[in-house]
Amino acid sequence: MTQQSGENAPADVPSSGETSTSTSTTSTTSTTRTDDPRGVGRRTFMTLSGVGAAGLVATGAESAAAAPAAAAVGASGRREPKLRFRADGTYTIVQFNDTQDDEKIDRRTVELMRAVLDDEHPDLVILNGDNITGGCDTPLEMQQAMNNVAQPMEERRIPWAVTFGNHDEDSTPSSGVDEEQMLAFYRSYRYNVNGPTARGVTGQGNSHLLIDGTNGRPAFNVWLLDSGRYAPGTIAGQNLNGYPTWDWLRMDQVDWYYRTSTELERRYDRKIPSLMFIHIPLWEYRFMWFGSVDGRTAADHERGKARHGIVGERNEEECPGPFNSGLFSAVQHRGDVKGIFCGHDHVNTYTGDYYGVLLGYAGNTGFGTYGLSGSERNRLRGARVYRLDEAVDGVLTETTMRFASEFGIDLTADDQWMEPLPLPRDKD
Repeated sequence: MTQQSGENAPADVPSSGETSTSTSTTSTTSTTRTDDPRGVGRRTFMTLSGVGAAGLVATGAESAAAAPAAAAVGASGRREPKLRFRADGTYTIVQFNDTQDDEKIDRRTVELMRAVLDDEHPDLVILNGDNITGGCDTPLEMQQAMNNVAQPMEERRIPWAVTFGNHDEDSTPSSGVDEEQMLAFYRSYRYNVNGPTARGVTGQGNSHLLIDGTNGRPAFNVWLLDSGRYAPGTIAGQNLNGYPTWDWLRMDQVDWYYRTSTELERRYDRKIPSLMFIHIPLWEYRFMWFGSVDGRTAADHERGKARHGIVGERNEEECPGPFNSGLFSAVQHRGDVKGIFCGHDHVNTYTGDYYGVLLGYAGNTGFGTYGLSGSERNRLRGARVYRLDEAVDGVLTETTMRFASEFGIDLTADDQWMEPLPLPRDKD
């Protein structure tokens, strides 16, 4: 999500934030904000316009084959097992969400990413949607915006992958670069591990990454799904006035996950524990927070908090699409996904155990986007960290937030843009 001029800002919240899933600062204060969707929806735009950036595509899929760390089973069924647990059986994943800026990114976004990477030394990084936003007018500026958020991992030779959010194509009408070309550009980086997008499935970047254990067999899996952009103006001749304006996961994506998960179980004679990353939250997030479908009182939340072990903050209402995709039902039935994590709602950081599946937010990494109100604006800028241990049942042992304040980063409520980071020579 993004804060447009004139939008309501989230309400002030207590100054302390959670630093891990074992501690909690909750806020039941929430403010409903309405994003102003810029342009038509991603799927509609790609169908109607057909615009592209041929120069950008040229650096795409051909270069991806040289990536030294990849572990994807795409539609082709080809697997290249190069992501692996450490010799001690552990593995660390970092999630950056909503870096969401143009080619002149706020310098503190990059500073925060570098600080987290240097402190955590992760084995894999996920950029989980809204990686860039509007303001890029040319293919070059698009490349620069994407390069800004790729470089912290490339500099450190850390494998990384992306999903897409509702703002990644905000610059598409002016730049002519859509998500298909963006994915090709990301995949051209040496340490990017995105596999090919699943064929015949809605969206871009639907794929998964198998991570081998110390014995060389898959110990964990990471699902990457494109939760889309904005809901269309009408469906079956009916408008969506009064319903949420964001997109939702389509049934073909849910079916792809279910069938692929089942095939992996057959192939390896067991269910592979996994995490799933989507940008836009599911309706079940709100159900979990309140312990109810319809009740939204403080007492409802206390029931939900006790039942689901909720920790973290909720400073704005969840913003799912108009329809329940059925993804949670599929995940809960399969039993392989240990957690589904999103971004989108920048000032939410909570997690909880919803009937055996962790549902959670990663907070917001980008300093160039909306945050809390007033001087509190940048307090929740951060990243989410996942710690895995192949010797533990379920493999996922812990998830925790790391905040910019831990690294001495300036939290002043202002804009501190910088010139674009240099493009690698092969992308000049």
